[in-house]
Amino acid sequence: MRGDKSYTPSSASVSVGQQVAWHNADSIAHTATQDGGGFDTGRISPGATSAPVPINRTDTLSYHCTVHPSMVGETRVKP
Repeated sequence: MRGDKSYTPSSASVSVGQQVAWHNADSIAHTATQDGGGFDTGRISPGATSAPVPINRTDTLSYHCTVHPSMVGETRVKP
């Protein structure tokens, strides 16, 4: 997350078995919350990093910030 209320990068690729954490480089709190349920980092304070989220299956995981719903991103999970 960077200072203009966006995820950077807005799209990323990882492999099954990896863990993903979000770092908040903005001056306000954000979340990374999977669309339709799944993971939710909870509020990430400015300068903080979320707890790691384990990625256990191949999929495209779309997520958003519950504080700023227009802030969206996705992670493509490869085998």
